[in-house]
Amino acid sequence: MMATHWDESFPVIRLNGAGARDFLQGQTTADLRQTQPGVLQQSCWLTATGRLRAVLELRLDGDGADVMVLAGDADAMAQGLDQVIFPADRVRIGERRLQRRVQALDADSPSAWISSEGTLPAELVSSLPLPASAFEQKRVRLGFPPGPAELTGNTNPFELGLAKFISLDKGCYLGQETMAKLAARGGIKQQLRCWLSSQPLRSGELLLDGETRAGVVTSSLALRNDSFAGLALIRRQYLSSEQLSGPGGEVLTMERPELFQDPPSPD
Repeated sequence: MMATHWDESFPVIRLNGAGARDFLQGQTTADLRQTQPGVLQQSCWLTATGRLRAVLELRLDGDGADVMVLAGDADAMAQGLDQVIFPADRVRIGERRLQRRVQALDADSPSAWISSEGTLPAELVSSLPLPASAFEQKRVRLGFPPGPAELTGNTNPFELGLAKFISLDKGCYLGQETMAKLAARGGIKQQLRCWLSSQPLRSGELLLDGETRAGVVTSSLALRNDSFAGLALIRRQYLSSEQLSGPGGEVLTMERPELFQDPPSPD
């Protein structure tokens, strides 16, 4: 079978100025102190209470930084950053653009930014871009990137399996206090899981263990073989369940997303 890759363009917010690294250090979840110019660093943008607003990919350079929004509202992020920039930050918002990004569809495969007509990296030359419909199926199995139905403003990165994007020891940043408390107390109430079923379900429908509420469907899509798949947020006490039921008695097989990373265990 021919190898495939993810090939899509995303909005990039440009930050100009010598203070871009320090500014992003305080606004996003990744520790950028040792990040080298040109290296892509994935991160998150949170609310002050630790709710996930955007999944990011950052690239620092000698004149500032590029902030790619992989999931979330780029307009809202640009406005949010602009509202907290002060003259002492030595940074300003620059022009917005779309940036082509490519990545093999394997766990932990590196991504690359290339021009719209640019040559693929050597490791992707023999692979094909995955069509949008097929990519959505792959996204569900990977659990990444989160879609609008998972990025509702009510979820945090640990619930969506994004623990590797969260630094717990870099010092203060937007949402850091909540992330530290969740890690210390093991207070994650729900986690993202994939589901498969021979019957359709809709976003927002409850999933049950017997008669007890076990979770809620966040996304759903039809597959070619008359089956259905999607993502759901499952309550912690039901994460080990291999099967759950839909509101109409539908039987769902539950799986852990391939790229899901567990939140840190409390000490």
